Amino acid sequence: MNEQPLREAVIETALETNRRGLNQGTSGNVSVRCGEGLLITPSGMAYEDLAPDDLVYMDADGRWPAHQKPSSEWHFHRAILRERDDIHAVIHVHSVYASVVAIQRHDIPPLHYMIAAAGGDSIRCAPYATFGTEALSHNALAALDGRYACLLANHGMIATGPDLARALWLTEEVELLARQYVLSLSLGGPTLLDAEEMQRVLEAFRHYGPRSGAARTASGQRPDAP
Repeated sequence: MNEQPLREAVIETALETNRRGLNQGTSGNVSVRCGEGLLITPSGMAYEDLAPDDLVYMDADGRWPAHQKPSSEWHFHRAILRERDDIHAVIHVHSVYASVVAIQRHDIPPLHYMIAAAGGDSIRCAPYATFGTEALSHNALAALDGRYACLLANHGMIATGPDLARALWLTEEVELLARQYVLSLSLGGPTLLDAEEMQRVLEAFRHYGPRSGAARTASGQRPDAP
């Protein structure tokens, strides 16, 4: 396969997380399925400095070229892409509001119907584990069971999708939901949608939710949502 366009798309997606205020410095990481393995951003390099050859190819067994060093969070990127055949792209950021909620170790409850964009009636917060460890990978994978996004306690968030554009769109939606949650708490707390309504919304998202062809792209076009 021709990896070059995929490598360029990973870099553009990573840069876009910074442009949209979802990430800063070298704190985030992006990966995409590539053949039997994955491409992932390297450790310790600013996105602005990345060239396509800087991205690290990791095979299914977690091996990579000796002269390269993948992101320290490669464990959960590999685990998600290995265990979820419906997911082909993973984005991890330390966006402000999602991180604030994660620091409180709260799930994001059904305060808005767009919660369904993440695949369920809440966005779970995975229990804390040290960054870059298998324990964190295990916790993240459990929090993503039946979901496409989760928070990481005292850390940040993960958003996924069938492609990079959809994962980026969901990253921004989760950050907005986290912001809505934090601000609603300052007014006494959100009024939540009940289980019956969330079930209706989840069913509607099967037919009317964001689709890959309509997903937000690096150009900034926002998909339609129900």
